[in-house]
Amino acid sequence: MSLTHTSLLQDLGITDATIHHNPGVDELYAAALRLGEGERAASGPLTVRTDKTGRSPKDRFIVEDDQTRDSVWWGGFNTPIQTAVFDRLLDKMTHYAQGRELFVQDVYAGTDPRHRIAVRVITEMAYHSLFVQNMFVRPTDEERGNFQPEWTVLNIPSFKADPERDGVRSDTFILVNFERKMIIAGGTQYAGENKKGIFGVLNYLLPASGVMPMHCSANVGEGGDVALFFGLSGTGKTTLSADPNRRLIGDDEHGWTDEGVFNFEGGCYAKVINLNPEAEPAIYRTTQTYGTVLENVVLDADGMPDLNDGSLTENTRSAYPITQIDNIVEAGRAGHPKNIVFLTADAFGVLPPLSRLTPEQTMYQFISGFTAKIPGTEQGVTEPQPTFSTCFGAPFMPRHPGEYARLLAQKVQESGARVWLVNTGWTGGQYGEGHRMSIKHTRALINAALSGELDDVKFEREPFFGLEIPTEVPGVPAEVLNPRDAWADKDAYDRTARKLAGMFRENFKRFEDGVDPAVTASMPEHGEA
Repeated sequence: MSLTHTSLLQDLGITDATIHHNPGVDELYAAALRLGEGERAASGPLTVRTDKTGRSPKDRFIVEDDQTRDSVWWGGFNTPIQTAVFDRLLDKMTHYAQGRELFVQDVYAGTDPRHRIAVRVITEMAYHSLFVQNMFVRPTDEERGNFQPEWTVLNIPSFKADPERDGVRSDTFILVNFERKMIIAGGTQYAGENKKGIFGVLNYLLPASGVMPMHCSANVGEGGDVALFFGLSGTGKTTLSADPNRRLIGDDEHGWTDEGVFNFEGGCYAKVINLNPEAEPAIYRTTQTYGTVLENVVLDADGMPDLNDGSLTENTRSAYPITQIDNIVEAGRAGHPKNIVFLTADAFGVLPPLSRLTPEQTMYQFISGFTAKIPGTEQGVTEPQPTFSTCFGAPFMPRHPGEYARLLAQKVQESGARVWLVNTGWTGGQYGEGHRMSIKHTRALINAALSGELDDVKFEREPFFGLEIPTEVPGVPAEVLNPRDAWADKDAYDRTARKLAGMFRENFKRFEDGVDPAVTASMPEHGEA
C-alpha cells in the first residue's frame, strides 16, 4: 500500500515524503517504469542498468565505538570511521530525502526465528525495493502487522558524499553503525549492497550466540544429508549446488546453529553471463520470469534478455525469490552438514580436482579462501594471480578470521562432517597452457564424495600442500586425480606448485597470531615466496 506524508519515518527525521510501504511486485514494476529505472523484458523480468556494476568494498566503513573497538578485526576491508562522520552524513541524507518518493520494505534476514533479525529497508529506487523483497525473507501478513524493525537500511543512490567535507573515500559510501543498528548508503545504484550490508551485520552478531555465519550455498539429498559449498565468484558455488537430485536450501548465505543449517535469504542472486539453458535450466527459467530483477543484462532487438552479451559488465545478475526454483527446501532450514566442499578455481593448475582435508587443513584452507584471477578479468592481469579472500568472503567478515575458523572447526568436530577441497579451475598446465576442469568430472567427484563412495577408497598424500588425493573415483580417469600426472612437463608442475605454495605461506603470515599453532603447522611444506 502507499502512504503519503506519514509518521513511518519520523524517528529518522524524515517528516515530508511520499512513502510506499511494503509495495507488491505489480506496484514496484509500475513505479520502476514510471521513474525510468529500467524496462520490462518481453519474457517478463524487470531489467535495469546501474551506474556501478559491482560492490564498492573500499567504500564500506564500520563505526568505531565502545562495542566495535576491540571486537572488529580492523584492517583490510574493515575500515573504522568515527560516530561524528556517520551522524553528519545521516543528517544530510535525511534532509535530502525530504519531499522525495521513498520505498519501504519490512523483511527478515534469516529463516530461523531464533536467529533472524527484522530489517526495514528504505530506498528511493523502486527496483531496489523489489530486489529487497526478492532477496530477503518476507514476513507473513500477521508478522507484518506487528513488525518492529531491529535494523534499518537507508539507501539513497542519488545522494553523493563530498569526500573532503564528509570524511569518506569517495562520493560512494556504505557506513555500518552497530550501536544505532543502522546502515546508510549512497552514491551507488548496485542493489547487492543492500543484501551484503546485512550479511556483514549477521557475520558480526551471530558468533556471539555460537552460530557460524557462512558465505556458502547449501543443499540436501533424499536421505536428509546436507552439503555446504563455499567458494568465491566463478568457482561454481551456485552451479554445483543447483543439483536436480538434491533440494536447494540456499545459494549464498547461511548460518549453522546447534540444530543445523538455515538460509539467511529468501531469494537467489545468480551471476548469469553466458548462462547455459541446458546445463542450468532452473536458473535460466528465472531469467525469463515476471518478478525477477535482471541487473545489467542487455535486451536484444526483440526485447529478450541476451545472456551472452557482456558489453555492460561480466557481472550480470538475476535476483529472484527462491520459490521460483522447483526443487527447494521451502522452510529454508535443514539438519547438520554431512559434507562441506571448499571450491577453488586454481588457474595455476596445481591443486587436485578433489582432496580430503584434515581438521587443521580445514581451518587453514578456510582462512586462506584461495582462488585465482585469470588474464583478461581485470586490466593489467596478464598471468594467473592468486586471490585470497578470508573465510571465502573477506569483505563481509568483521571479526578475526581465526574466530570464524575455530567456530567452524567446532561445528565440524561435533557433527562429524567431512571436508573436501575441490579445484574447478585448470588442469594439465596453468591458464593458457592447460584446460579448464571438466564439469562432468567435477560433478562425478562431488557426487562420489557426498554419496560416501570414497569412504573405502585408498588416498595418497601429495608433497607440496600435504593434501590427500583419492586413487580412484568412479567415472573419473585415474590420470585426472593427481594433478602432477596431468602435466606433460613434470618439472614445470613442480616449479609452479612450489610457487603457489609460497604464495599461500606468505598470505597466511598476517593470521598467525590469531590461530592455533597446529593450523599454522599445516601450511604447505615446500614453498617459495
